Amino acid sequence: MIIRFSVRNYKVFKDEAVFSFIANYDKKTLEENNVIHIEEPSLRVLKNAVVYGANASGKTKLIDAFAFMRYFVVNSSKDAASSEDIDTDPFRLNTGSEASPSEFELMFLIRNKLYRYGFEVTRKRVITEWLYVQEKKRETELFYRSEDGTFSFDKKISVKWNLIVNEKLVRDNVLFVTTLAQFNDDLGIELVNYFKEELKIISGLNEIGYKGVILSKIVDSDYKKKILELLNFADLSIMDINSIKIKTSLDNLPDKLPQVVREMIKQDIQSDNLLTKHQVYDADHNLTDVREFQMGKDESHGTQKFFYLTGPILDSLVNGYTLIVDELDSRLHPNLVARLISLFNSKETNPNNAQLIFNTHNSNLLDGKMFRRDQIWFVDKNRYGESRLYSLSDIKGIRKDEKFEQNYIAGLYGGVPYLQDSMNVKIDKAVNDENEK
Repeated sequence: MIIRFSVRNYKVFKDEAVFSFIANYDKKTLEENNVIHIEEPSLRVLKNAVVYGANASGKTKLIDAFAFMRYFVVNSSKDAASSEDIDTDPFRLNTGSEASPSEFELMFLIRNKLYRYGFEVTRKRVITEWLYVQEKKRETELFYRSEDGTFSFDKKISVKWNLIVNEKLVRDNVLFVTTLAQFNDDLGIELVNYFKEELKIISGLNEIGYKGVILSKIVDSDYKKKILELLNFADLSIMDINSIKIKTSLDNLPDKLPQVVREMIKQDIQSDNLLTKHQVYDADHNLTDVREFQMGKDESHGTQKFFYLTGPILDSLVNGYTLIVDELDSRLHPNLVARLISLFNSKETNPNNAQLIFNTHNSNLLDGKMFRRDQIWFVDKNRYGESRLYSLSDIKGIRKDEKFEQNYIAGLYGGVPYLQDSMNVKIDKAVNDENEK
């Protein structure tokens, strides 16, 4: 469960941007459904959050920051040579920041233990890295990796970790946490597995990132039942769905074809062999038959996206994971997106306190009956290309009964494009006349 995330000097975020899941105001507004109450440590944590902003303001870049941290924690020690660059991307519109390290920090909860983990990196090396744990309201430093390459450890585990450091097993371009997991350290494994398994990040514009989840689980009868419930929930008129078992051969593909392309081709073949069942009626609307459609050929793009989304959604709801989606509402009706959000806000469908983070341009979702003010976030970019992140609850003077959508579109909260009243563009009459012929 995410409590707080911060990023500095990464892509459009020159200064520190803090994304908090702490419920930070009254205990009356949507408290029962939208807020998770944790006894130890004592916390009120939000179940979901939505991010708004103009095009190129930084909405996707915020999700990129989550994705970079996750990827680097999971993969920094895998097949990485000591000379290999780190794929970070500092803010490049300022001469001071482009040569400075990027910083990432995540505060998260694992079995009532509150961890705060972060690092600073350049393209060449890890500058600093730290890990703290909070139990019974007291935060303890587990380790700190200094800029000069030295480490300080908690006294209880310093002997075990000192051996890894003294044997120079931690490369400059690799995280210490990832190295610990590589050498089968229990805490290292637990933390890396959290990033790998419990932090799900997908793009709503491209199904390749999550299509495989549902394709691999459709054969499970219990899982399939939940899928059909979600499809019925979405009013897609699908009675049933089945997969034809075929032998997928990729032997004839070029050897140098990237693995991601191979996986895309494999998933496309599998999706073409998913059959949906629809009812057929006669001229008097009497039910006469059932007809099968191919998912990849006959169903709409919106239906396909929702179907593939059911994989990571169910995975998150069942296991209590955090799901982060770029452009969740792409190709989906606003009412359907609202109902998806309601799944995470329901104690019945979300008994394990899964979280949902997504960005959108859909202002219809800006409803005080759906979101608290601390669940609504904005990204705004200034004239220097620097983006800042803030929530609606950070803005003073906001009333509970305000019309959030109307005020946002009017530009009262920021995070909208500033459009010129007219374009000072002249069109060549000769070109215009030629186009009319």
